[in-house]
Amino acid sequence: MNLAERQMLDMLLKGRDEYGVVAVKAEFEAEGTRPDEFLRLLHLAHYANLQVALKIGGCEAVSDLLASRLYGVNHIIAPMVETPYALKKYVEAKDKTHGDNPEGVKFLFNLETQSTFENLDAMVAAARGNVDGVVFGRVDFTLSRAMPREAVNDPSISAAVLKAAHACRDNDLELVVGGSVSLAAIPALREFRRVRLDRFETRKVIFDGSAIERANIEEGILNAVDFETAWLKNKRDYYAAIAVEDAKRIDMMEKRQAAVRSAAA
Repeated sequence: MNLAERQMLDMLLKGRDEYGVVAVKAEFEAEGTRPDEFLRLLHLAHYANLQVALKIGGCEAVSDLLASRLYGVNHIIAPMVETPYALKKYVEAKDKTHGDNPEGVKFLFNLETQSTFENLDAMVAAARGNVDGVVFGRVDFTLSRAMPREAVNDPSISAAVLKAAHACRDNDLELVVGGSVSLAAIPALREFRRVRLDRFETRKVIFDGSAIERANIEEGILNAVDFETAWLKNKRDYYAAIAVEDAKRIDMMEKRQAAVRSAAA
């Protein structure tokens, strides 16, 4: 663990102890987390005694589901599950890879488009007893309505999340809310919590739903943003070091090749 990772660990420990952080998150989907990056995140989560959530590549990403068992993931999220049929395929895939789920992994699916929302009643009916919950991705949902990303806290978006919260509450499904969770999202998250909100998440940090009621939640969200910034910088530096680690060797070999060609000319 390098110095930057030790600092990130301190942020996670502070988040756990003071702000209600319960897990960290990675994505094989849009974020494209590489295996070596994921192992570093798992390392941090282990030392911080936090759970790990993983968004897989799709509703039938069987290889991702199998890999999740090797990694020891606690929560799995399937993206772009827009129809009951897609949800059925997800359930079949997770039953194939996890069987009776002895590890107690929680399985959720993303509600992140208007199409999924229009199928909400059928989706939650199909989900009940087969998966554990719904992750409402507010940014993609906003964009799917042809609204700008900045409208993520618009009352119409919050009204959609509230409808999903009622559906989850009535069907015994967990509700997780993500998508541009910032200080501006706090009032909306508190409104969701009054109906149902089990967890909420930034890009890489997941809070227990009750954390939104804390007086220091603004500090908690800022701490999560600091962690994510540090994560990206550490990732940049890690791959930058790999990119140049053979630079001297390449330069030496190119000079040697040039000398050989010059002598043969």
